[in-house]
Amino acid sequence: MHPPSLWAWALLAQLSPADALLRFSCSQLVVDRLDPLVNPGTAPSPHVHQIVGGNAFNVSMNPLSPPPETATCTTCTFADDFSNYWTAVLYFRARNGTYHRVPQKPNLGFEAANGGMTIYYTPFFRGNPKVTAFSPGFRMLIGNAASRSREITSQYRQLTYTCLQNALTRTGETLDMPKVPCPAGIMSNVRFPTCWDGKNLDSPDHMSHVAYPSSGTFETNGPCPSTHPVKIPQLFYEVIWDTSKFNKKDMWPEDGSQPFVWSQGDETGFGNHGDYVFGWKGDALQKAMDSNCDRCPQLKSQSLVEGNKCSKGRVVREDIDGWLDSIPGLQGAEGHH
Repeated sequence: MHPPSLWAWALLAQLSPADALLRFSCSQLVVDRLDPLVNPGTAPSPHVHQIVGGNAFNVSMNPLSPPPETATCTTCTFADDFSNYWTAVLYFRARNGTYHRVPQKPNLGFEAANGGMTIYYTPFFRGNPKVTAFSPGFRMLIGNAASRSREITSQYRQLTYTCLQNALTRTGETLDMPKVPCPAGIMSNVRFPTCWDGKNLDSPDHMSHVAYPSSGTFETNGPCPSTHPVKIPQLFYEVIWDTSKFNKKDMWPEDGSQPFVWSQGDETGFGNHGDYVFGWKGDALQKAMDSNCDRCPQLKSQSLVEGNKCSKGRVVREDIDGWLDSIPGLQGAEGHH
Protein backbone atom coordinates (compact mmCIF):
# COMPACT_ATOMS: atom_id res chain seq x y z
CA MET A 1 0.00 0.00 0.00
CA HIS A 2 2.89 2.35 0.72
CA PRO A 3 5.72 1.77 -1.82
CA PRO A 4 8.67 4.15 -1.32
CA SER A 5 9.47 6.84 -3.86
CA LEU A 6 12.87 7.06 -5.51
CA TRP A 7 13.82 9.65 -2.87
CA ALA A 8 12.72 7.21 -0.21
CA TRP A 9 14.67 4.36 -1.83
CA ALA A 10 17.77 6.54 -1.89
CA LEU A 11 17.24 7.41 1.75
CA LEU A 12 16.59 3.80 2.71
CA ALA A 13 19.82 2.76 1.00
CA GLN A 14 21.68 4.88 3.54
CA LEU A 15 19.82 3.52 6.54
CA SER A 16 20.85 0.52 8.58
CA PRO A 17 18.70 -2.60 8.14
CA ALA A 18 16.91 -1.72 11.39
CA ASP A 19 15.92 1.75 10.20
CA ALA A 20 12.89 2.74 8.13
CA LEU A 21 10.57 5.62 7.38
CA LEU A 22 6.82 6.03 7.41
CA ARG A 23 5.52 7.13 3.99
CA PHE A 24 1.85 7.43 3.08
CA SER A 25 -0.67 9.34 1.02
CA CYS A 26 -3.21 11.90 2.19
CA SER A 27 -5.79 12.82 -0.46
CA GLN A 28 -7.28 16.28 -0.82
CA LEU A 29 -9.64 17.27 2.00
CA VAL A 30 -10.51 20.80 0.87
CA VAL A 31 -9.05 23.86 -0.85
CA ASP A 32 -10.16 26.92 1.10
CA ARG A 33 -9.06 30.39 2.23
CA LEU A 34 -8.58 29.33 5.85
CA ASP A 35 -5.49 29.19 8.08
CA PRO A 36 -6.44 28.23 11.65
CA LEU A 37 -2.80 28.26 12.75
CA VAL A 38 -1.76 31.77 11.63
CA ASN A 39 -5.21 33.35 11.37
CA PRO A 40 -7.45 31.40 13.78
CA GLY A 41 -11.10 32.34 13.61
CA THR A 42 -10.63 34.40 10.46
CA ALA A 43 -12.66 33.57 7.37
CA PRO A 44 -11.44 34.31 4.85
CA SER A 45 -7.73 34.16 5.69
CA PRO A 46 -5.34 36.25 3.56
CA HIS A 47 -4.62 33.47 1.02
CA VAL A 48 -5.84 30.10 -0.21
CA HIS A 49 -4.52 26.81 1.21
CA GLN A 50 -4.84 23.17 0.25
CA ILE A 51 -5.51 20.92 3.23
CA VAL A 52 -5.28 17.17 3.76
CA GLY A 53 -5.99 14.88 6.72
CA GLY A 54 -8.85 14.67 9.19
CA ASN A 55 -12.23 16.28 8.61
CA ALA A 56 -12.10 18.07 11.99
CA PHE A 57 -10.25 20.85 10.16
CA ASN A 58 -12.04 24.15 10.82
CA VAL A 59 -11.56 27.90 10.97
CA SER A 60 -10.28 27.93 14.56
CA MET A 61 -8.82 24.47 15.39
CA ASN A 62 -9.16 25.01 19.15
CA PRO A 63 -6.27 23.17 20.88
CA LEU A 64 -8.74 22.02 23.53
CA SER A 65 -10.60 20.00 20.89
CA PRO A 66 -8.02 17.47 19.61
CA PRO A 67 -8.74 16.25 16.05
CA PRO A 68 -9.09 12.56 17.02
CA GLU A 69 -11.98 13.48 19.31
CA THR A 70 -13.93 15.41 16.69
CA ALA A 71 -12.97 13.94 13.30
CA THR A 72 -15.09 11.24 11.72
CA CYS A 73 -12.79 10.44 8.79
CA THR A 74 -9.36 11.15 7.34
CA THR A 75 -8.00 11.38 3.81
CA CYS A 76 -4.78 9.62 4.92
CA THR A 77 -4.07 5.94 4.33
CA PHE A 78 -3.20 5.45 8.00
CA ALA A 79 -6.70 5.63 9.39
CA ASP A 80 -5.63 6.70 12.90
CA ASP A 81 -4.04 9.85 11.54
CA PHE A 82 -6.50 12.73 11.91
CA SER A 83 -3.74 15.35 11.72
CA ASN A 84 -4.04 18.25 9.31
CA TYR A 85 -1.30 19.18 6.88
CA TRP A 86 -1.52 22.20 4.60
CA THR A 87 0.39 24.45 2.23
CA ALA A 88 -0.36 27.43 0.04
CA VAL A 89 -1.84 26.80 -3.42
CA LEU A 90 -0.03 27.25 -6.72
CA TYR A 91 -1.53 29.37 -9.51
CA PHE A 92 -0.50 29.78 -13.15
CA ARG A 93 -0.30 33.35 -14.47
CA ALA A 94 -1.09 33.41 -18.19
CA ARG A 95 0.29 35.88 -20.72
CA ASN A 96 -3.00 37.79 -20.67
CA GLY A 97 -2.73 38.31 -16.91
CA THR A 98 -5.37 35.84 -15.80
CA TYR A 99 -4.77 33.08 -13.24
CA HIS A 100 -5.68 29.41 -13.02
CA ARG A 101 -5.24 27.13 -10.02
CA VAL A 102 -2.72 24.33 -10.58
CA PRO A 103 -4.13 21.00 -9.33
CA GLN A 104 -2.11 18.50 -7.34
CA LYS A 105 -1.56 15.04 -8.71
CA PRO A 106 -0.82 11.78 -6.86
CA ASN A 107 2.74 10.76 -6.10
CA LEU A 108 4.46 7.63 -7.33
CA GLY A 109 2.77 4.57 -5.87
CA PHE A 110 -0.38 6.44 -4.89
CA GLU A 111 -1.91 6.94 -8.32
CA ALA A 112 -5.47 6.30 -7.11
CA ALA A 113 -5.35 9.21 -4.65
CA ASN A 114 -7.30 12.40 -5.20
CA GLY A 115 -4.36 14.81 -5.39
CA GLY A 116 -3.28 15.80 -1.91
CA MET A 117 0.28 15.14 -0.77
CA THR A 118 2.68 12.48 0.41
CA ILE A 119 3.63 12.53 4.09
CA TYR A 120 6.83 11.15 5.62
CA TYR A 121 7.72 10.63 9.27
CA THR A 122 11.33 9.50 9.60
CA PRO A 123 12.26 8.23 13.08
CA PHE A 124 15.92 7.32 12.71
CA PHE A 125 18.87 8.13 10.55
CA ARG A 126 22.37 6.68 10.86
CA GLY A 127 21.99 5.76 14.48
CA ASN A 128 19.97 8.74 15.63
CA PRO A 129 18.68 8.15 19.17
CA LYS A 130 15.04 7.36 19.73
CA VAL A 131 12.65 10.10 18.67
CA THR A 132 9.70 11.38 20.67
CA ALA A 133 6.44 11.53 18.71
CA PHE A 134 4.38 14.71 18.84
CA SER A 135 1.92 15.15 21.72
CA PRO A 136 -1.79 16.06 21.57
CA GLY A 137 -2.11 19.78 20.96
CA PHE A 138 1.22 20.02 19.13
CA ARG A 139 1.35 22.25 16.06
CA MET A 140 4.01 24.01 14.02
CA LEU A 141 4.71 26.09 10.96
CA ILE A 142 7.82 26.25 8.80
CA GLY A 143 8.69 28.85 6.20
CA ASN A 144 7.77 32.49 5.72
CA ALA A 145 4.89 33.27 3.37
CA ALA A 146 6.20 36.83 3.00
CA SER A 147 9.76 35.80 2.08
CA ARG A 148 10.95 36.84 -1.36
CA SER A 149 14.70 36.35 -0.84
CA ARG A 150 17.10 33.43 -0.86
CA GLU A 151 18.72 34.74 2.32
CA ILE A 152 15.51 34.54 4.36
CA THR A 153 14.45 31.18 2.96
CA SER A 154 17.89 29.63 3.48
CA GLN A 155 17.43 29.79 7.25
CA TYR A 156 14.75 27.12 6.91
CA ARG A 157 17.33 24.93 5.16
CA GLN A 158 15.09 22.40 3.49
CA LEU A 159 12.16 24.11 1.75
CA THR A 160 12.77 23.30 -1.90
CA TYR A 161 11.39 22.50 -5.36
CA THR A 162 12.07 19.65 -7.74
CA CYS A 163 11.50 20.17 -11.46
CA LEU A 164 10.18 16.73 -12.38
CA GLN A 165 11.46 15.37 -15.66
CA ASN A 166 9.46 12.22 -14.93
CA ALA A 167 7.74 10.63 -11.94
CA LEU A 168 11.06 9.32 -10.64
CA THR A 169 13.00 12.61 -10.56
CA ARG A 170 14.35 13.35 -7.07
CA THR A 171 17.46 15.41 -7.83
CA GLY A 172 18.23 19.04 -8.57
CA GLU A 173 16.30 20.65 -5.69
CA THR A 174 16.19 24.46 -5.74
CA LEU A 175 15.15 27.10 -3.21
CA ASP A 176 13.42 29.20 -5.86
CA MET A 177 10.68 28.28 -8.32
CA PRO A 178 11.89 26.38 -11.41
CA LYS A 179 12.36 28.76 -14.34
CA VAL A 180 11.77 26.30 -17.19
CA PRO A 181 8.79 24.06 -18.01
CA CYS A 182 8.87 20.87 -15.93
CA PRO A 183 7.58 17.93 -18.03
CA ALA A 184 6.09 15.95 -15.13
CA GLY A 185 5.19 18.83 -12.82
CA ILE A 186 6.76 20.78 -9.97
CA MET A 187 7.23 19.10 -6.61
CA SER A 188 7.32 21.36 -3.57
CA ASN A 189 9.22 19.85 -0.63
CA VAL A 190 8.62 20.91 2.97
CA ARG A 191 10.89 19.45 5.67
CA PHE A 192 10.13 20.50 9.23
CA PRO A 193 12.59 20.98 12.12
CA THR A 194 13.54 17.86 14.06
CA CYS A 195 14.34 19.22 17.54
CA TRP A 196 11.82 20.30 20.21
CA ASP A 197 12.18 22.28 23.43
CA GLY A 198 10.33 19.46 25.23
CA LYS A 199 7.90 21.86 26.89
CA ASN A 200 5.76 23.92 24.54
CA LEU A 201 3.20 22.41 22.18
CA ASP A 202 3.12 25.69 20.24
CA SER A 203 4.69 29.16 20.33
CA PRO A 204 3.52 32.63 19.26
CA ASP A 205 5.25 32.34 15.87
CA HIS A 206 4.49 28.57 15.71
CA MET A 207 8.21 27.95 15.13
CA SER A 208 10.23 28.92 18.22
CA HIS A 209 9.40 25.71 20.12
CA VAL A 210 11.14 23.67 17.42
CA ALA A 211 14.54 23.95 15.76
CA TYR A 212 16.73 22.38 13.12
CA PRO A 213 19.90 20.62 14.31
CA SER A 214 22.57 23.03 15.57
CA SER A 215 24.83 21.85 12.75
CA GLY A 216 24.26 19.67 9.72
CA THR A 217 20.82 18.20 9.11
CA PHE A 218 18.63 15.43 10.39
CA GLU A 219 19.94 13.26 7.53
CA THR A 220 23.54 13.78 8.67
CA ASN A 221 22.66 13.10 12.31
CA GLY A 222 23.22 16.72 13.30
CA PRO A 223 22.94 17.32 17.05
CA CYS A 224 19.98 19.15 18.55
CA PRO A 225 20.77 22.51 20.18
CA SER A 226 20.73 22.64 23.99
CA THR A 227 17.63 24.84 23.86
CA HIS A 228 15.73 22.16 21.92
CA PRO A 229 17.18 18.86 23.17
CA VAL A 230 14.34 16.49 22.28
CA LYS A 231 14.62 14.65 18.96
CA ILE A 232 11.32 14.50 17.08
CA PRO A 233 10.51 12.71 13.80
CA GLN A 234 11.38 14.45 10.57
CA LEU A 235 8.01 15.46 9.12
CA PHE A 236 8.25 15.93 5.37
CA TYR A 237 5.64 16.88 2.74
CA GLU A 238 5.93 16.19 -0.98
CA VAL A 239 3.31 18.00 -3.08
CA ILE A 240 3.25 17.45 -6.84
CA TRP A 241 1.69 20.31 -8.79
CA ASP A 242 0.45 19.20 -12.21
CA THR A 243 1.92 22.05 -14.23
CA SER A 244 2.08 20.02 -17.46
CA LYS A 245 -1.06 21.58 -18.97
CA PHE A 246 0.54 25.02 -18.55
CA ASN A 247 3.92 24.22 -20.11
CA LYS A 248 3.35 25.73 -23.57
CA LYS A 249 5.73 28.65 -23.91
CA ASP A 250 3.17 30.70 -25.85
CA MET A 251 1.09 30.79 -22.64
CA TRP A 252 3.99 32.07 -20.55
CA PRO A 253 4.73 35.78 -20.06
CA GLU A 254 6.32 37.37 -23.12
CA ASP A 255 9.45 38.26 -21.15
CA GLY A 256 10.06 34.56 -20.54
CA SER A 257 9.71 34.81 -16.76
CA GLN A 258 8.38 31.75 -14.98
CA PRO A 259 4.57 31.97 -14.58
CA PHE A 260 3.79 30.11 -11.37
CA VAL A 261 2.65 32.09 -8.34
CA TRP A 262 1.87 30.97 -4.79
CA SER A 263 -1.55 31.98 -3.53
CA GLN A 264 0.01 34.64 -1.27
CA GLY A 265 1.32 36.36 -4.42
CA ASP A 266 4.85 34.97 -4.36
CA GLU A 267 6.40 34.54 -7.81
CA THR A 268 9.91 33.77 -6.51
CA GLY A 269 9.11 30.54 -4.70
CA PHE A 270 10.92 31.72 -1.58
CA GLY A 271 7.57 31.98 0.23
CA ASN A 272 7.18 28.17 0.33
CA HIS A 273 5.72 27.18 3.73
CA GLY A 274 3.81 24.42 5.47
CA ASP A 275 1.54 24.07 8.49
CA TYR A 276 0.92 21.09 10.77
CA VAL A 277 -1.59 20.26 13.50
CA PHE A 278 -0.92 16.89 15.16
CA GLY A 279 -3.88 14.55 15.33
CA TRP A 280 -2.80 10.90 15.56
CA LYS A 281 -5.11 8.79 17.70
CA GLY A 282 -3.70 7.62 21.03
CA ASP A 283 -0.09 6.51 20.86
CA ALA A 284 -0.28 5.25 17.26
CA LEU A 285 2.51 7.51 15.97
CA GLN A 286 4.84 6.71 18.89
CA LYS A 287 4.25 3.01 18.26
CA ALA A 288 5.17 3.48 14.61
CA MET A 289 8.30 5.43 15.51
CA ASP A 290 9.34 2.87 18.14
CA SER A 291 8.67 0.00 15.73
CA ASN A 292 10.66 1.79 13.04
CA CYS A 293 8.27 0.41 10.45
CA ASP A 294 7.39 1.55 6.93
CA ARG A 295 4.13 -0.28 6.21
CA CYS A 296 3.34 -0.61 9.92
CA PRO A 297 0.88 -3.52 9.98
CA GLN A 298 0.18 -2.75 13.64
CA LEU A 299 -1.48 0.51 12.57
CA LYS A 300 -5.00 0.75 11.21
CA SER A 301 -4.97 1.44 7.45
CA GLN A 302 -7.53 2.25 4.79
CA SER A 303 -7.44 2.15 1.01
CA LEU A 304 -6.74 5.19 -1.15
CA VAL A 305 -10.30 4.93 -2.44
CA GLU A 306 -11.64 5.10 1.11
CA GLY A 307 -9.42 8.09 1.86
CA ASN A 308 -10.77 9.85 -1.23
CA LYS A 309 -14.28 9.67 0.23
CA CYS A 310 -13.36 11.94 3.15
CA SER A 311 -13.84 15.61 2.31
CA LYS A 312 -15.14 18.92 3.61
CA GLY A 313 -17.16 21.67 1.99
CA ARG A 314 -15.51 25.03 1.60
CA VAL A 315 -16.30 27.65 4.25
CA VAL A 316 -15.31 30.63 2.10
CA ARG A 317 -17.56 30.78 -0.94
CA GLU A 318 -15.58 32.30 -3.79
CA ASP A 319 -14.24 31.34 -7.18
CA ILE A 320 -10.89 29.62 -6.83
CA ASP A 321 -10.90 27.67 -10.11
CA GLY A 322 -11.24 28.52 -13.77
CA TRP A 323 -9.59 31.58 -15.29
CA LEU A 324 -9.58 34.39 -12.73
CA ASP A 325 -8.68 38.07 -13.03
CA SER A 326 -6.80 37.86 -9.74
CA ILE A 327 -5.77 35.33 -7.12
CA PRO A 328 -8.42 35.10 -4.36
CA GLY A 329 -7.59 37.54 -1.60
CA LEU A 330 -5.09 39.49 -3.71
CA GLN A 331 -7.36 41.72 -5.76
CA GLY A 332 -5.23 44.66 -6.78
CA ALA A 333 -2.37 43.42 -4.60
CA GLU A 334 0.86 41.54 -5.15
CA GLY A 335 0.51 38.80 -7.70
CA HIS A 336 -1.82 40.76 -9.98
CA HIS A 337 -0.20 41.88 -13.24
